[in-house]
Amino acid sequence: MSTLLQKEIKINKTLATNIEQAKALDDYARIRILQILYHKQLSTEQIVNELHKEGYKKATTTIRHHLDVLKEAGLVEIVKMEEIRGAVLKYYGTTVKVLGHKLPSNFDNEFSKTITDASVKLEKIMKNIAQNASTKMKKKSSKNNSEPNYEEYLLVEIMNRAMTKVFEENNLLLQK
Repeated sequence: MSTLLQKEIKINKTLATNIEQAKALDDYARIRILQILYHKQLSTEQIVNELHKEGYKKATTTIRHHLDVLKEAGLVEIVKMEEIRGAVLKYYGTTVKVLGHKLPSNFDNEFSKTITDASVKLEKIMKNIAQNASTKMKKKSSKNNSEPNYEEYLLVEIMNRAMTKVFEENNLLLQK
């Protein structure tokens, strides 16, 4: 037998999610719903209208189903309820910002030095965070000891939320 292909795989990205979130994101409409709800509170009908403008013409019941899946995964929540003529109108919002872009094919070559420089600085920050949150992380990890790398998962979540806070509060855009 001869080997036709052998390639070393280097881990270069960490995706922090759970099964419910991964399943919920396995549909284009749900990803678009999250993107539409970014900094907005919309009713089901308003979401349907936004999707219709983009050519996604599905029934309101289908969009309600998508919202239920996203809600079960913790990606959307009801943020407001209004009583209108005896009925309850629900408005949805999200705490998630979905960045779903395709990287250019030369990304690794183009940004390798920047990634290396940033990783050196980030390592110091992550060690500091891990030391400061060590007791809490170990306590949470012992409760979830059947899950491998749970402490790494917690650290990635802390870093992700901290980065998101910086982007959102400082409107950090790369403008020059």
